[in-house]
Amino acid sequence: MFASCADPKTLEGLAWLLCYLSSGKHLLFYLSFGTVILLLLITAPIALLFGFGGALAVRSRITPLRWFGKIYTSMVRGIPDIIFFLFVPIALDQGFEWLRAKVYCDPSVPIRQGNEFVVCPAAKLPLSTAPEWVHQGYGIFLAVVAFAIVFGAFAANVLNGAMNAVPRAQLETAEAYGMSPRQVNRRILIPQMWTYALPGLTNLWMILVKATPLLFILGVEDIVYWARELGGSKTNAYAYPHPDWRLYYFLAILVFYLLMTWGSERIFDRIRARLSHGQATAAGEAMRKAAT
Repeated sequence: MFASCADPKTLEGLAWLLCYLSSGKHLLFYLSFGTVILLLLITAPIALLFGFGGALAVRSRITPLRWFGKIYTSMVRGIPDIIFFLFVPIALDQGFEWLRAKVYCDPSVPIRQGNEFVVCPAAKLPLSTAPEWVHQGYGIFLAVVAFAIVFGAFAANVLNGAMNAVPRAQLETAEAYGMSPRQVNRRILIPQMWTYALPGLTNLWMILVKATPLLFILGVEDIVYWARELGGSKTNAYAYPHPDWRLYYFLAILVFYLLMTWGSERIFDRIRARLSHGQATAAGEAMRKAAT
């Protein structure tokens, strides 16, 4: 990166370390922390949207929709997360390539050849000629979908429980004033349920943060990939030879996740205090007693 780092063999001590930590691969390692944060910022609202839709489906008066909500939440909860993290990206990828094969490939050539799924090069996603950032972006897209489906199912259970925790008397009072079921949901149920849902959603956020290393399994060059790549021992064939330093790289990742969870707790504590103000909940009652 710096002109003084042109020949690492002439460097020693602190100068060697500074050049080593500012090398091109280390810049990709630093950017991978942003990849994790970006994944969280994209996945969390999508998973919450999935969860909200699942919770409303479970409570729906339309029987097929109610069955769909129950099957979705029960199926995802009953299957190990890693199975979904591997199944969903593969299924989506093959589904997209199958659709493209119908357009770009010779129809006389079967796509299923025994146990193999084979499409022509023009139907591949991403194309082999696409730049590296396209491959990484496609992997992140598949990861977001997988994370959103899994954590959306858990969020649906949390939100459904929170909706059931809203005092029935409030809903009946709204109905007595002539509100329609849709108005009761929009004006009474949904605003009230967030206080009850926040503890469960906080736990889901923490689990989501700790699940991001699964990106490595999906082939995305995340912080775990680069920690293993950079931390492994390097011989003199490399510009910066060193022994096995994976311990230090994974220690840096450990500190990163501790800071993420610690900061998240502080933010959720503020949100919880704001939502509990004046509410007839355990947290709201504690705040009322503290004020008196």
